Amino acid sequence: MLEGGRRLRIDKSDIKRYRINDQIREPMVRLVGEEGGPQVVPTDEAMALAKNKEMDLVEISPDQDPPVVKIIDFSKFRFEQIKKAKEAKKKQKVIHVKEIKFRPSIDSNDYRHKVNHAREFLEKGDKVKFTLMFRGREIVHNELGFKVMDNIQKDLEQSALVEKKASIEGRNITMIMTPVPSMAKK
Repeated sequence: MLEGGRRLRIDKSDIKRYRINDQIREPMVRLVGEEGGPQVVPTDEAMALAKNKEMDLVEISPDQDPPVVKIIDFSKFRFEQIKKAKEAKKKQKVIHVKEIKFRPSIDSNDYRHKVNHAREFLEKGDKVKFTLMFRGREIVHNELGFKVMDNIQKDLEQSALVEKKASIEGRNITMIMTPVPSMAKK
């Protein structure tokens, strides 16, 4: 299956491992899916039934006492599992974190342009990380950086929530904003 021009890859480790046929070592098993409902039978008898039908004996739930088994075509069962995993992976929403960098002495036009980009990212459902970088002795006036961050927060209050408040990390001030749930759906 293709998504956006690329193949969806399913990690085989995500799909549950099942013991089949001779791998089942328990002396008694609970056979389901046969007429008469679940029945506890010896493993050898269940294996013979599966061979007569030219199918596989698959251990569905190994943590039960006795383990639950079913007579099915294992290759078809495995194909259905992979298909379901692909569908589930296709439906999940991946949230990206976009970063926008500022300087404390940013011009008003540059500021508006970057805030508009941030608004677009938030409308698409992505998180936005704002980084305000200080150079040289600018760090002495970190209140200017916090003022820029406050302005960003005020300008985007309709379309975003603050996930991580503005804080100093080395020579930078960072803040993370997430989209308002009603905005992300649009």
